[in-house]
Amino acid sequence: MKRISILLIAVLSIFSANAQDSAKAKKLLNEVSSKVKSYDNMVIDFKYSLENKAEDVNQETRGDVSINGDKYVLNLMGTTQLFDGKKIYTIIPEDQEINISNYVEEDDNNITPSKMFTFYQDGYTYKWDITQDIKGRKIQYIKLTPMDSNADVKNILLGIDNQTKHIYNLIQTQDNGTKITITVRSFKTNQPLSKSLFSFSEDRYKDFYINRLD
Repeated sequence: MKRISILLIAVLSIFSANAQDSAKAKKLLNEVSSKVKSYDNMVIDFKYSLENKAEDVNQETRGDVSINGDKYVLNLMGTTQLFDGKKIYTIIPEDQEINISNYVEEDDNNITPSKMFTFYQDGYTYKWDITQDIKGRKIQYIKLTPMDSNADVKNILLGIDNQTKHIYNLIQTQDNGTKITITVRSFKTNQPLSKSLFSFSEDRYKDFYINRLD
């Protein structure tokens, strides 16, 4: 009986520690979200890398994104993606092609720029992970695991700067072994952005083929 009692206490202690871990992780994530919502806009320069050792794939490039509320303009791998709040415009200069589609939130399982600071609020469990000192910055990692057992994503590690409460990097590991890492190189807020930045004008792309997917 004494052995059973000790085992029960140990199990309850583990559950209690996990609950505290989850609460602590959620508190930090909410601090990040609140901080981001206080800005009028954000301009982020980042490094993007994709690695799959089994397939011998290793890609690395740079990109940038401007975000204002739900709207964004993302430049990555020679392609520009613009979201004006209703439609997504994918502009491919190399092919002189533009794809236009409606944005349906419930059908979008990807982490879009405008969702990067809130995507974790639904469909994930939280876990307090390691802390690392990176170039004099204390980065606290939160491990996010999808509740959907059929999700392509195995887990996501979100690195948060303890001092600024800004996201330093995001490491997404997929079930097929692919690892995608986005590392913030510069983070600017409340910039004097042009009002037309988040608007699409066909007149600017007269020689482009426009493919309407809506």
